[in-house]
Amino acid sequence: MDKVNLVQSRTLVLPQSDIDTDQIIPARFLTTTTRKGLGNALFADWRYDSAGKPKPEFLLNRPEANGCGILVAGNNFGCGSSREHAPWALLDFGIQAVISTEIADIFRGNSLKNGLIPVIVDKATHGWLIENPGADVTVDVAACELRLPEGRTVAFPIDGFSRYCLLNGVDQLGYLLNHSDAITRFEGTRSWQP
Repeated sequence: MDKVNLVQSRTLVLPQSDIDTDQIIPARFLTTTTRKGLGNALFADWRYDSAGKPKPEFLLNRPEANGCGILVAGNNFGCGSSREHAPWALLDFGIQAVISTEIADIFRGNSLKNGLIPVIVDKATHGWLIENPGADVTVDVAACELRLPEGRTVAFPIDGFSRYCLLNGVDQLGYLLNHSDAITRFEGTRSWQP
């Protein structure tokens, strides 16, 4: 996982509420254990017609989507079944952060473990972002704040462990491996055995 400190980007706005993980990446694309190429399947049922051709009116197929790394979504983003492929697909497409008023817990956990930043904001901030697609914003992981174009900042929650992992580019296993010497010392000095 790469280190993530700041994400500066224009926003893509997908205002629908209750976007579930099957809409983010349909189940038929879950046969792979690699992340590469999953961005092509992101929102596949909304993005392509029955012949597999891109629908020009869908957000990700429009020219203004190029280079955007922050998705502003409706309430309750990422609900539904747990699938790590959902944040993988977003990241492979180039989305580095998702902003909403509510992000489903399991999706949020999977995102943090894979380097996708889930940003939960208040309704007023969310409403402004929905009304201003393409806004240049900054997600600051170190400060746990979203910076809006007019200079206003909005705090968002990230637990300390996830924040540490994002800032240092390590996952849970990498964190443990970074402490293997301390673990070995502890194992050698304890008086009881499991």
